[in-house]
Amino acid sequence: MTDKENFKEQISPFVWVENKESVSVVLGAGEYLQEVFDAQDFEGSGYDWEGLAKVFLDEKCSDLSEKIHFDSEADMFCVFAEDSKALQDFICSFKVACEDRPFIQDLLSRAEPD
Repeated sequence: MTDKENFKEQISPFVWVENKESVSVVLGAGEYLQEVFDAQDFEGSGYDWEGLAKVFLDEKCSDLSEKIHFDSEADMFCVFAEDSKALQDFICSFKVACEDRPFIQDLLSRAEPD
């Protein structure tokens, strides 16, 4: 398995997408961590994911904030960057955070609901 395949597996269920001028990470809303969103009266929409990711970016990866951009929709979370290394650093850290339930619940408590 190549490093790229390991990386894609590591960030799953987030999906890495390479475009001509930028890279993106997407996630269909409503499945991953839905119970965490439900417990705090969030829908778990792409916009809710974006709110959560913005709190994480502001609090834990603020050095990347100028390089990371969002373009979510109701049914899909989307984060993108022209700098693939910056997005890779962000999504790896964010995925680790998502696996720490108490931590991610705390972050979600400071996010704005959709």
